[in-house]
Amino acid sequence: MNDRIYVCHTFYHAYISFLKELALRDKASADGAEPSDATIVLSKLSNNFGDSRERYVATGIFKEALEYDEKREDSFPELARYKKPGNIIVNTINRIRLTTLFAKALESDIPCDLKKYRDIYVFCDKDPIGTYLNKHKIRYHALEDGLNTLKYIDLARVTDKKFFGFKEFLSRKLNLIVMPDGHSKYCIDMEVNDISAIKYPCSNYIELPRKSLTDRLTDADKEILMRAFIRDYDTLKALVKESEGEDKILILTDPLCTLDVREKIFRDIVKMYEPEGRVFIKPHPRDTLDYKTLFSDCPQFDATVPMEILNFIPGLHFKKAVGVLTEMKAVTFADEAIRLGADFMDAYEEPSIHRQNEYI
Repeated sequence: MNDRIYVCHTFYHAYISFLKELALRDKASADGAEPSDATIVLSKLSNNFGDSRERYVATGIFKEALEYDEKREDSFPELARYKKPGNIIVNTINRIRLTTLFAKALESDIPCDLKKYRDIYVFCDKDPIGTYLNKHKIRYHALEDGLNTLKYIDLARVTDKKFFGFKEFLSRKLNLIVMPDGHSKYCIDMEVNDISAIKYPCSNYIELPRKSLTDRLTDADKEILMRAFIRDYDTLKALVKESEGEDKILILTDPLCTLDVREKIFRDIVKMYEPEGRVFIKPHPRDTLDYKTLFSDCPQFDATVPMEILNFIPGLHFKKAVGVLTEMKAVTFADEAIRLGADFMDAYEEPSIHRQNEYI
């Protein structure tokens, strides 16, 4: 039996996996024990992790890093017939069939035998891996997708707000369908950053503030994280040195709207803040807008570096860090962290799109 495995869909997920493993190693050392083994799985569903696998293993924190060719429902055309709309009875029957068949179709791409691990940690059980685990009766721990994600979008209640109680019964009690974020039968618990920030609590939620994981980091731990997540440290250090002594504004992008609207959003933000200092851009890993070409006057960080890693880079500090819908509470590398939020986005898209929790 192996010890732990983490299924990650984003660089942030991998970052939190490192934080949890570093904390466990610290505890093992304090207890006079050897650290146990852990595996990290990198799903290709929404991110290209590139050469991250090699860097993650090279740190010694994970014994192996596996690639997972996770597939969505639309990769299996035979399932389309079960997605046709109907009344509540027809929809429920079709969803039950779809869930069972989808779980079966996923079997060939699972990169290892998950039943051989004592603890399985999954950040996005809304994604296919959640369906696979539940329908194969494999118990797992869920983790919040991002920092305070459930504060802004409670996906289970947003997607299943009609007849929520009935659907939760089918998922959590009968395992006939699968719902995310603590509402499925084989989810042991759901780790969140701040339960008080969540409007609709679930009995499966357990609180582990991310700050408690970062506050305990040693300089050696921070060095491990930088080696794991920074592909070209020399270039980054040169960028930091070149900008020493000047007021700097960092803009964090989000994969918002269509590309043309997204370009307008960030041109407006750059214009808004450039009088206050030199504007730097840190693209979101899933943001496909060509910032290097369109914003060539702005120094830019590698999109694959999690925002939180900037907290650990010596000499890097900003006057302001600005995000649109990014949760900014983890930022310590700026004097002021600003989340423009839903009110700002109202000018660029239909408000209901970015206010989904308000429509539950």
